[in-house]
Amino acid sequence: MSLIIPSVFIIVITIAAARKVNVFSSFCAGAEEGLKFTLSLVPVLAAVFMMCKLFEISGIADALAAALSPAMRALGVPGELAKLALIKPFSGSGSLSLLTEVLEKYGADSYVSRCACTIYASSETVFYVFALYFAGTDKKGRALPLAVVLLSTILSTCLSCMLCRVL
Repeated sequence: MSLIIPSVFIIVITIAAARKVNVFSSFCAGAEEGLKFTLSLVPVLAAVFMMCKLFEISGIADALAAALSPAMRALGVPGELAKLALIKPFSGSGSLSLLTEVLEKYGADSYVSRCACTIYASSETVFYVFALYFAGTDKKGRALPLAVVLLSTILSTCLSCMLCRVL
């Protein structure tokens, strides 16, 4: 396994040399483009991080979790996990902190903790990834992909708790 990446580099450099491509200048041009793209992401990432923090410290997350708790119970998700389910699409580290709190409070083998772990593992930080994917494009029509991803996050949350109940 440790030889795969060096082997790929050797193969690419050999093919490039056979085609008389200047590997170093091509590498530098690619690195320059990558750096420009990375710098273009900084404002987008800063906005996402600030919105996540504001969502948490403003109390909106707590109020929304309390309001959604009965609906989540009706869907089979423990109400105690409403805040985790809300924070996960915004922040991986914030949701990991909430997962740790759930594990400490309920114990690792409880139903609530098993559900919390599967919710954490079965979903993604939707808005962070969405911002990264679409930061470099000017295309319109981002609402449909966002709706699909959020719907799949809701479904994965409900299904993961259903599986924890069965297993």
